[in-house]
Amino acid sequence: MKPTRLILLKFLLLLLFVNCKSTPAKPARPTGVVAEKAMVVSAREEASTIGATILKQGGNAFDAMVATEMALVVAYPFAGNVGGGGFMVYRKADGSVGALDYREKAPLSATKDMYLDSLGNVIPGMSTKGATAVGVPGTVAGIIEVHKKFGSMPLADILAPVIALADSGVIVTEKQAARFENVRDVILEVNDSVTTFPIGCKAGDLVKYPALANTLRRIAKDGRDGFYKGETAKVLASFIQENGGFVTEEDLEQYQVQWREPVSFSYKDLHIISMSPPSSGGVTINQILKMMEPYDVAEFGHNSEKTVQLFTEAARRAYADRNYWLGDPDFVSIPMEDLLSDAYIEERMDDFSFDKATKSVDVREGNPQMAESMETTHYSIVDAKGNAVSVTTTLNGAYGSKLYCDELGFFLNNEMDDFSAKAGVPNMFGLVGAEANSIAPGKRMLSSMTPTIVEKEGQLWMVVGTPGGSTIITAVAQTILNGYEFNMSMQEAVDAPRFHHQWLPDMVIFEPDGFSDELKNELKSKGYNINEDRTPIIGKVDAIRVLADGTLEGGADHRGDDTAVGF
Repeated sequence: MKPTRLILLKFLLLLLFVNCKSTPAKPARPTGVVAEKAMVVSAREEASTIGATILKQGGNAFDAMVATEMALVVAYPFAGNVGGGGFMVYRKADGSVGALDYREKAPLSATKDMYLDSLGNVIPGMSTKGATAVGVPGTVAGIIEVHKKFGSMPLADILAPVIALADSGVIVTEKQAARFENVRDVILEVNDSVTTFPIGCKAGDLVKYPALANTLRRIAKDGRDGFYKGETAKVLASFIQENGGFVTEEDLEQYQVQWREPVSFSYKDLHIISMSPPSSGGVTINQILKMMEPYDVAEFGHNSEKTVQLFTEAARRAYADRNYWLGDPDFVSIPMEDLLSDAYIEERMDDFSFDKATKSVDVREGNPQMAESMETTHYSIVDAKGNAVSVTTTLNGAYGSKLYCDELGFFLNNEMDDFSAKAGVPNMFGLVGAEANSIAPGKRMLSSMTPTIVEKEGQLWMVVGTPGGSTIITAVAQTILNGYEFNMSMQEAVDAPRFHHQWLPDMVIFEPDGFSDELKNELKSKGYNINEDRTPIIGKVDAIRVLADGTLEGGADHRGDDTAVGF
């Protein structure tokens, strides 16, 4: 063969090879529930069914949000709530986006040192158990605001099936019964051994909530005033104060939600819309993914040594910034533009190496030029018109403060623990806060909740979020990476084993049974501290992916009773 022909042949073969390598993989075949028009994915089948029913009746995603949120109060008291708060990120069918902050607030009588003793030490349990831990609830104000701005059905019609569920009862699942048993003693302790909450129930029992049904009836009739004024407000404020807490009728009446601009950014050819402060989710997930963006993560492989290293080191640096700089933007100045700038992100990873771990003691908050819980719950909704909502809501700890109001039928939050009671002292999730998240009257506490919506090629692609306290951010980020970099179906992306690092404590946490000893030993040899104890699950992700033909695949996390329902 002549030299010129040989060179030409080699060139053509190389060109063919390059083209084959650059051809994107076929979209993953769905393995979760697929629906043609609309879908709700939440922590309980009852809540998903009620939300989907509202959609079938012609309601939009925002009507379904109200129904699903309140149905979770009945079916999932572990985290579903009227006594807590949350965040919503939305994307309307026309592409417009926004976010609602209905996070709890500190009472007007709150002080910076309210949880410290005379020596300046944190008083154990005061911000985590009982009435002293309760912040002003925001959930009811949140759903009413969403309904007022975007709702298409009468509030009474939306809440009717929820009230019927509370009256007729919910079947206790095995996982729910186990949760009841786990918190039984603490609930009895906090409530002086007397409570109407069914902590003695077993799997298969039918549980009715008549007091909660009456509370919901007042909300259905009077809207916001049915909770923040009148009978409910009087009973609630008196109950909290009689038990030593700080929330008053004035606190309830003055509570207001806040519309926020979401954090939006690109990761390769994805556009990600996530929650802004006082959620730390959008900022932190932005930093993690942008630190990873220069690397060929897909080539490294799913949960490979290099992928785990890269993600861990990005998370280490992002959480250090989170804990120092972030707080309620209505009270503190956050250098958002600098924290999220390309130059700053690049600088934060200057000392990263695949050869060895960076120790957290050597990682501080950055210097830009200018500072939550398994017991949360998340749901994702897409309606037939293409409107999408991503909502994460919480009581903070399991059953919140464990304080249960028998007369009203619900638990109260322990969100005051999400403030920095004392700078440098970890909260119940091990997160170390700073001055930006100190306590002040009327201030919202920092959160890890990360409701997120992802666009691909300008179109809605994924709606995602999870509970999991400080692990929420890493679980959401890994789910997005699983779907995008590793071409998993929505269900596979949700079910895949997860890991976590949050700067302090300086430890990589792996879900049980999902990672090999060989991988852990390799990481140890590079200086990583591995949590050797049997670790809990990391998150319960509920997500929806829009498939190429416009149908929807639900990813309902097998770690819980989570269920996708669509039509």
